[in-house]
Amino acid sequence: MRALQYAFDEALASLWRGRTSGLLSTATIAVALFVLGAFLVATSNLERLGAEWSRAAEMSVYIDDETTPEMRSAVEAMLAPGPLIVSFRFVTKLEALERFKQTFADLAAAAETVGDNPIPASYEVRLHTTPGSQDAVDELAARLRRSEGVVDVRYDRQWLDRLLAAVNVLQGVGLVLGAFLTVAAALTVANVVRLALYARRDEIDIMRLVGAPDAYIRGPFIMEGVLQGGMGAALALAALATVFLAIRGRYLMPLAAAVNLSSVRFLSLELCLVLLAGGMLVGCFGGLVASGGRDS
Repeated sequence: MRALQYAFDEALASLWRGRTSGLLSTATIAVALFVLGAFLVATSNLERLGAEWSRAAEMSVYIDDETTPEMRSAVEAMLAPGPLIVSFRFVTKLEALERFKQTFADLAAAAETVGDNPIPASYEVRLHTTPGSQDAVDELAARLRRSEGVVDVRYDRQWLDRLLAAVNVLQGVGLVLGAFLTVAAALTVANVVRLALYARRDEIDIMRLVGAPDAYIRGPFIMEGVLQGGMGAALALAALATVFLAIRGRYLMPLAAAVNLSSVRFLSLELCLVLLAGGMLVGCFGGLVASGGRDS
């Protein structure tokens, strides 16, 4: 315990003496973890929104105005609830027009100038979003497109799959970039700690001559790296939270009708603690490298 207290006090004193170079290594760690955290925030929220939209995924089957009751019955038979379909609902032309006017209020007057209602009736189909159901949905959509009276079939899942694929790519890019920046941060910490070690080389030689334990010799430099990493991680989290709140308020609030803002959240407490611990580990690694090099 005394060795830990000694290492902590000496590390604080060393950080204050070399505050300019220490600020550089702390900022490097902060930038590395900020980039990594930004990718984590983006991908976790996109995955959450994608899962939410996937659960609400619908297929829209648009019907020709000249469709006969027999044609509609054939279409409804294919849309009967079962392993693939939860339920379906018929939306009349008039109801579709009213929805259009409510959603696009600026275009409501233009819709009335075209004469007859141009928006087709449709079936809104809720689907079971189980793993491996994509092929069955594609087959159902193809059969519906070939059915008499059906003019078009739109399926939300198609663009959701593209979104999730993009999220995976974004996640991979973030991890690779974060790894490179983390290594750079560790090397920066190692160089800064090595400078502090060089400045105290005479004191360290004397401590070795009198038989001081290794914890008292290397401990302050390792603790210095840990403190730099912790401060860098805390700075990164503070900057990340500030940017997140600014973007959420400025750019997402106008999209509240289309985006469930309760699903757009900052990093969980667990991830914040992981980033904080990660910054301290990066600093610890840099301190170990620097202080270990002295022994050789």
